[in-house]
Amino acid sequence: MTSRGSRGNPGLLAALTVTATLGGLLFGYDTGVIAGVTDAIAVNFVLPRHLPQADANLLSGLAISMALLGCVIGALFAGPISTRIGRKAGLIITGVLFLLSSLGAGYPEFFWSIFGGSGYHALPAFMAYRLLAGVAIGMASMLAPMYIAEVSPPASRGMLVTFQQIAIVVGFMVVDFVNWGIQAGHTREYLMSTAWRHMLASAAIPAALLIIGMLLVPETPRFMVLKDRDADALALLKRLVGHEDAGPTLQAIKATLIEHTRPLLSFGSLVLFVGVGLSVFQQLVGINAVLYYAPHMFENMGISTNQALWDSAVYSGVTMTVFTLIATFTVDRIGRKPLLIAGAFVMAVGMITLGSLFDRHQVAGGALGAIVLYIMGFSFSWGPVVWVMLSEIYPNSIRGKAMSIAVAAQWIMNFVVSTTFSMMDGSDALNARFNHGFAYWVYGGFCLLAALFVIRFVPETKGRPLESIQELWHRHRARHTEPVIPRAVN
Repeated sequence: MTSRGSRGNPGLLAALTVTATLGGLLFGYDTGVIAGVTDAIAVNFVLPRHLPQADANLLSGLAISMALLGCVIGALFAGPISTRIGRKAGLIITGVLFLLSSLGAGYPEFFWSIFGGSGYHALPAFMAYRLLAGVAIGMASMLAPMYIAEVSPPASRGMLVTFQQIAIVVGFMVVDFVNWGIQAGHTREYLMSTAWRHMLASAAIPAALLIIGMLLVPETPRFMVLKDRDADALALLKRLVGHEDAGPTLQAIKATLIEHTRPLLSFGSLVLFVGVGLSVFQQLVGINAVLYYAPHMFENMGISTNQALWDSAVYSGVTMTVFTLIATFTVDRIGRKPLLIAGAFVMAVGMITLGSLFDRHQVAGGALGAIVLYIMGFSFSWGPVVWVMLSEIYPNSIRGKAMSIAVAAQWIMNFVVSTTFSMMDGSDALNARFNHGFAYWVYGGFCLLAALFVIRFVPETKGRPLESIQELWHRHRARHTEPVIPRAVN
């Protein structure tokens, strides 16, 4: 009979995974919480300024999307932080930033009023706290899947990294119900004056859980080897993969970390191009425009504010949870590429249909079905699978730097998509011609391009140890002509 020590400790692996995914939960929680307060932000900070429509739409988009600029900063800093002080320490810092920013965004006048920043004059403080929240999200979006990937065995790594996306979805769903619970039984005026503050400040609770959880878990064995802590790494590997596999796993890690500061393009430009491309297309398909503005979208269908918050929670949150679970149990069986390609085509059908229904003023019933279809397609493919790919496609010696760039690119595009959606959907000229349908046609087109990108450039990484990824890129590079990309100075 095989002892637990010879086959590892599944309970420990599960505990480390769940703890790290609290970073993903906060990622989803923040995405959902801003969806509940978009109108309140406009009413409290933008409309009192009496700006022209285009300027007001732009300012609203910036206020709502300010966190996304912070995400770029956080993703860029997460790479150096993960390399210098560790994945664990980086996630602890993430929790602290989440805690401070959630309380500050809910009550931006608390310190700002000293300088006369009350009422709509507190907008700079609100945007600063949202920027800080974005730094935390950007760090969590890179560090959490990296931590999980580096403690996971190859056979279950895909499934375990998808728990990051499940946590994002759970956070999104939970905060939708929190938003609805805070607003339920009250008028729209209550949302505009008070409820939005409670919604934003509520993120302090999961932030505190992340801080406590990360204080209790160890560092990853790959970071330990990076810092010449081989004995500590071996002890942890014995608990994670068992005594028999611990030694060979340690040697494989050491072999790929001989050059601690290997240049970013050591394995060619294609590996960086693929990671950035996956990140960019994950946003160009329009998911965060849908999630950030879900209640607003339902209101465009003629649904009341309270009902819109409820519909957002039920249809968006529950659908994402169910179909992300499907990805969890298929990504290591079917593979990464088939899910990405299938999901892109499903999303394209949903977005193009939704745009057409809005354009024809036929949103009742059919539009809701198109949204659910789109979310289904994203949730079993581009939501969880992109994070799996980003956590595993890069060789060990460049993972921190390369993943940081890819995640930063994702957040830059998230900011662009989220900001431009409010401009497109709030344009009287576009709405007079397309009745809120234009943006969805744009996203549907990018869904089709995303499928073509995966077919042409993305390799399959199912079942490969992280230490063998560099061999995959050498072979993949030989079979494909690399795109011309300006080489960065390292």
